[in-house]
Amino acid sequence: MASTCKSSGSPAIQTRFLRKLFGEKVAVKSLTLEVSPGEAFGFLGPNGAGKSTSVKMLLGLVTPTGGEARILGFPAGNVEARRKVGFLPEHFRFYDWLSAEELLLFHGRLYGMAGSELYRRVPELLELVGLAPHRRRRLRDFSKGMMQRIGLAQALLNKPDLIILDEPTSGLDPAGRRLVRDIIKAERSRGAAVFLNSHLLGEVEVTCDRVAFIKHGEVIETRSLQPNGENATSFRIRAGNLRPEMLAGLERWAKGIQLHDGELSFSVISSESIPEIIRYLVAGGANVYEVTPQHLSLEDLFVQIVGPDGGL
Repeated sequence: MASTCKSSGSPAIQTRFLRKLFGEKVAVKSLTLEVSPGEAFGFLGPNGAGKSTSVKMLLGLVTPTGGEARILGFPAGNVEARRKVGFLPEHFRFYDWLSAEELLLFHGRLYGMAGSELYRRVPELLELVGLAPHRRRRLRDFSKGMMQRIGLAQALLNKPDLIILDEPTSGLDPAGRRLVRDIIKAERSRGAAVFLNSHLLGEVEVTCDRVAFIKHGEVIETRSLQPNGENATSFRIRAGNLRPEMLAGLERWAKGIQLHDGELSFSVISSESIPEIIRYLVAGGANVYEVTPQHLSLEDLFVQIVGPDGGL
């Protein structure tokens, strides 16, 4: 049976104006975000945006130049907090002369897990990630997908309150990606927060509750990912008597405004702007017949917010 996380009421992750310089190079400019217990949170941005450096600061592996980061209510890097964190890095290097079973036993001892608890936990995890038949096989003989699975198992070993996953589905086939999604769902259900960094935006879209878009070392926007198109940011309005001069007035609420054959298309920051837009059009003499939200995929949203070139 899965254990329930012990919540102190503190955010799982909380940063304020977190900053990191390497010499004169700004790796992270000003990172401010908050992740709640039980939340799956996506961390998205182009290569070089500062994602990896941000994660290293959260884990206490890199010292910030400025700002503040707290993990599970403790300052980042605090030993007590790190005992409650599971981490799967993108580029891990496990001791390949160990077997899968030996690796988990070794990491469990590093966590200070008691013998009886550890010897129960290791078979559970090997079964969970589909490696029980390979428990005595050396890691040097594992495929990339199998290595990803054992890496995920070690990140879950200590039943963490916060799980940080960097490209967790890399090298996995569709069954493996589904496994990762199911594991994340189960961990959220017991109250753990999951912080997910992935370039596979389709996986993020079906897994996360919210996402933050990072560019040039700072969060430029945070979005909820809600089902049934509730997070749609693009709309089409079919109306009569639309005049080109009306478009300039729409810019206070919308962007990407286009008018073609009596159909108006645009994007808004919040759907709460739609009633204001309709009132504006009607007051200007337009006859509004239909308003249709357009669901944007996370990939489309990424390009819209970050830019087609990632802002490089």
